[in-house]
Amino acid sequence: MKNVTITVEDSVLEWVRVEAAKRGSSVSRLVGEMLAEKMRRDDAYERAYREWKADSVRMHSDGQPYPTRDEIYAERTDRLR
Repeated sequence: MKNVTITVEDSVLEWVRVEAAKRGSSVSRLVGEMLAEKMRRDDAYERAYREWKADSVRMHSDGQPYPTRDEIYAERTDRLR
């Protein structure tokens, strides 16, 4: 593990000290855990985005306009009759 020095506003430092104390943790450990969680969330988002972009099964219009909401709704209600 590496040590880093960060600069934060006084109010942020006060908050993180209280939060760490509530959790029975140190400020250093709490900040490290927060950063690790942020990294995991960002990685999961990026992975999902790449998978979505690679997905070939998406709506394609083939140059035709997409149906309007009213047209789709009308088709659905016609099938129920």
